Amino acid sequence: MTSDTSTTSETPTAPDASPTGGATTPSAAPAGDPATPFHDLEQYVALPRTSGLTLSPDGTRLVTSVSTLDDKRVRYVSALWEVDPAGQRAARRLTRSRKGESGAAFTAAGDLLFTSARPDPDGAEGDDQAPSALWQLPADGAEARVVAARPGGVSAPVTARDADVVVVTSDVLPTARDTAHDDALRTARKDKKVAAILHSGYPVRYWDHDLGPAEPHLLTAPVTGELVAPVAGQAEPRLDLRDLTPAPGSALRETSSSLSPDGATLVTAWNRPAARGALRTVLVAVDVASGERRTLVDDPHADASSPVISPDGAWVAFVRETISTPQAAPRVTLALVPLGGGDWRELAADWDRWPHGAQWLPDSSAVLVVADDDGRSPVFRIDVATGDVARVTSDDAAFTDLQVAPDGSAAYALRTSYLEPAHPVRIDLAAAAAGAVEAVALPAPAPLPELPGLLTEVETTAEDGSRVRAWLAVPEGAGESEPAPLLLWIHGGPLGSWNAWSWRWNPWLLVAQGYAVLLPDPALSTGYGQDFVQRGWGAWGGAPYTDLLAITDAVCARPDIDQTRTAAMGGSFGGYMANWVAGHTDRFRAIVTHASLWALDQFGPTTDAGYYWAREMTEAMALESSPHRFVEQIVTPMLVIHGDKDYRVPIGEGLRLWYELLSRSGLPADDEGRTPHRFLYFPDENHWVLTPQHAIVWYEVVSAYLAQHVLGEERTLPEVLG
Repeated sequence: MTSDTSTTSETPTAPDASPTGGATTPSAAPAGDPATPFHDLEQYVALPRTSGLTLSPDGTRLVTSVSTLDDKRVRYVSALWEVDPAGQRAARRLTRSRKGESGAAFTAAGDLLFTSARPDPDGAEGDDQAPSALWQLPADGAEARVVAARPGGVSAPVTARDADVVVVTSDVLPTARDTAHDDALRTARKDKKVAAILHSGYPVRYWDHDLGPAEPHLLTAPVTGELVAPVAGQAEPRLDLRDLTPAPGSALRETSSSLSPDGATLVTAWNRPAARGALRTVLVAVDVASGERRTLVDDPHADASSPVISPDGAWVAFVRETISTPQAAPRVTLALVPLGGGDWRELAADWDRWPHGAQWLPDSSAVLVVADDDGRSPVFRIDVATGDVARVTSDDAAFTDLQVAPDGSAAYALRTSYLEPAHPVRIDLAAAAAGAVEAVALPAPAPLPELPGLLTEVETTAEDGSRVRAWLAVPEGAGESEPAPLLLWIHGGPLGSWNAWSWRWNPWLLVAQGYAVLLPDPALSTGYGQDFVQRGWGAWGGAPYTDLLAITDAVCARPDIDQTRTAAMGGSFGGYMANWVAGHTDRFRAIVTHASLWALDQFGPTTDAGYYWAREMTEAMALESSPHRFVEQIVTPMLVIHGDKDYRVPIGEGLRLWYELLSRSGLPADDEGRTPHRFLYFPDENHWVLTPQHAIVWYEVVSAYLAQHVLGEERTLPEVLG
């Protein structure tokens, strides 16, 4: 099957690097070293990684987090950096420790709060294993100190704009009477080596960790004013944290909160158990003074999440996601509800995009959001009175972590694309009132790496007339005289889009080895409207599969692509699609399937959110879409990769896929057990395989497997595999 394709002009390999503030980054490679960090995995994993953004109340300080390798190169450690919102000064490092820092939040007085498990200089000797505590870095430049510590740790500080109030999250054992009792119960479990958890509800796991027995609570205290008097061995006073949510059960797991500007009211998402092991999420308002709760939004047809209170304290913006059924995909909109209580209403209900990351303008007249849109994720402005939507940014990029200046003149964000990892930028909101503008890069803690190729955009038309588009990363030098082998890389989700840089799934590492990497958005992808999602809903082997083949055909018709040397790869849902592809075509020389769904008849009840899976497919639909039914038709060599700590796609999927490949595929093991298939197993990794050295092993094994079957080259496997 062949299709027409059109291509935009090629994009430069990388923009100029932003000025740096002296971050610990690799220096320029000397003569003879790899041309870019993507040519050497050790250099690549050492690149600094920027995440998160928070702005001080007066708009003069912008703080982000940068993760770098520790001295043993086996884990990432985060540090807080300050970025100049005016773009005049170089970025400067604020914190430094072996444990790292996160959760930055400014108080109304301008002090910086953060969480860290680094040792407290005023704490007891030998507390290197203490849980994360709340630290305060004063605005006057004084040294940081611990202001709150709990047996279950402290995380996610939330502050009020105009009041000295902080709310933090801390895990508390359900039978604990107070902090001392909580500590004693934890010590008893540890000393007796008891890890057992007695559950009475669902879920029991989440992504890569067990839930319980401790439960998240929200605790509050004044940031200044009354503090607990110093105790023996403690040189500084601490915040007197008060429990706002006693006995919450699982209500606050994986939720977010917002404090009103005056610090009087906290609005949080609240999980409620439902029939048949399901959960619903509602919005709850908590009076900070009394702890009294009232329900703001309880919609039986949708989950409510991500609340953000308006600067005037009148409204709460939140994300409303309809509860899907096997016949209808979810629909995501932004909604408003009065903080004082009343009916909620959708904002821009007719806008055919899925907004998130809402931030209010200072006068409460509009909300800034981001939304996937045609392979990008721009910033949009939604007018509260009219619901009118206007695009704010014109960049071919994705934005996250929006922050708005207190005078409304600018917004700040992290900008990313397949040309550059996340870095801080300034958006001129005054100029954007006349039309979308391009964001301006700020002096960043980390320079942008040089890329080993070119990025272009391609599209085609599917059999049903739908437009299917993709990013295509092509190595330098590829052309008609030297076409590049093609790697089709299928995104996960399935509700997602290839529109932002990923350190874990990075196409440039394969481009550096000479591959052209195709990153398509097939049916089920976000950013193309509700109908595009619905095309693939409940029928994963239908339009998503044919879209992938259509865009692959289109790209293979290019003179710079070698259509005789192709491979396919994907993780999670992308791994599912890789398995489906393997059972339905022999056009690829090799297939890599990571953390993949294989037997949908067993997957649903074993994943960490079985109730959500039940909303996606009936048993009959799951069986119809299950790749395992086509194992006998698989004649393509497959590399299976799975981590044992993956609770979203449990290891049973990988184990069954591996056994059935060896015993039943069209390329089964011979009488001596030999087979072209391989299984890369990580006993202590999760859904993504995140630790630096395991990521290196992942790419080395994938590269060697592709080289063998696509390029006809034999490469040495990593020595650490033994």
